[in-house]
Amino acid sequence: MFDLTLTPEQLEMRDTLREFAEREMKAAAIHPDRLQPFEKPVMTDLLSKASQLGIRTLALSEEAGGSGADNLTTCIVLEELASGEVDVATILGQTATLGRALFDTLMTAAQKNKYVKAFVEDDNYHLAFAGTTMDVGIGWTYHRDTYDEGVIAPSAVKQGNDWVINGRLEAVSNAPLAKLFAVQVRTDSKKTGMNGLSTFLIPHDTAGFKVLDTIKAFGGTDSTLTRWHHGTVAAIEMKDCKVPVANLLGKEGRCPFADGKELARSAVASAAISLGVGRASYDAAVDYAKMRRQGGRNIMEHQAIGTKIADCTIKLELSRNMVWKAAWALDHPEAVAGRSVSELPLHVIARVASAEAVHEVTLLAAECFGAMGVMRDMPLQKYVNDGFIIAHSEDTDGAAKLQIAESVAGYQRKLAA
Repeated sequence: MFDLTLTPEQLEMRDTLREFAEREMKAAAIHPDRLQPFEKPVMTDLLSKASQLGIRTLALSEEAGGSGADNLTTCIVLEELASGEVDVATILGQTATLGRALFDTLMTAAQKNKYVKAFVEDDNYHLAFAGTTMDVGIGWTYHRDTYDEGVIAPSAVKQGNDWVINGRLEAVSNAPLAKLFAVQVRTDSKKTGMNGLSTFLIPHDTAGFKVLDTIKAFGGTDSTLTRWHHGTVAAIEMKDCKVPVANLLGKEGRCPFADGKELARSAVASAAISLGVGRASYDAAVDYAKMRRQGGRNIMEHQAIGTKIADCTIKLELSRNMVWKAAWALDHPEAVAGRSVSELPLHVIARVASAEAVHEVTLLAAECFGAMGVMRDMPLQKYVNDGFIIAHSEDTDGAAKLQIAESVAGYQRKLAA
């Protein structure tokens, strides 16, 4: 049975993070001086403080030195964190979910012994996954196997006990801060698409491995280097980069994430972060509507504003219920196997539904401020932009919905032959 009753530990985590977001993060994140420029660098001081609360290792098992939080708890924490500052939540969310996948599921015992201690003890130790990119004009296709052609990946040649890697991958999330990368490369030159790709663990200080300049969120003379994103993003480049054979993650020529389980956990975590953005804009609108007076009463008492606030409330509550259900289902696969919960991709439904809802909520919240909502020193213009970024990311766009349709039709998509 799907139970929405939070445990005392979950309530304590939620309240602690909510207080931290309000006290430490929000005022700094929406300070007028920070809101004026389009480019907003990551607030590394807040990132370090949040890391010290154990967010990086939140989902890591207790045996590995983490908190062992389940998916639902992780979503609760990330929503609270994102309500204070979305970039900090995005960086920590990726490190937390990827850390669980790498250290608890995918690494060999030797790899874990080599890397986990440094990860747990260093508050500034972040992780990044550098996957493949697509050739121009090649995109997501409906009712066809994933990325049959057009996949661009660095090439690797085996030399003795090393793989020598050359190539470049664009727009890698967390790259400017990461100390350990999981990088997909082509180890079989005779194969195409997602076939013949292997994943290697590469420390950031490996010879021949370089993180390029951070990609700006806006502008730039070269439009190919411009990307809307949350967190921090950069390209990586490898020139005669030697990686030991022992650093292979999983099996050669196979994607260790092919079963989709880790991707599903990451999608639900991203949906929770989206909710945090929506709630921040909603809270700002409610506070303003209770304070601003017009026509002899607070504008919250005007029907037009009351309707907007009610619509925001409905959208956020429904989205949160979907995110929590998707997270709970990941924590209880037996409920899906026993037909108590739908076999549909609930993580995709949660991600898409939350993105659409948050986009609409940020716009409605801005309308409550009237003309003030578009001013550069007001937080609503930031929240609206955050909502656009969320709505137009590659895992929430129109193509993402087609994964749901494929599931309804019973189509099984293949990542590689």
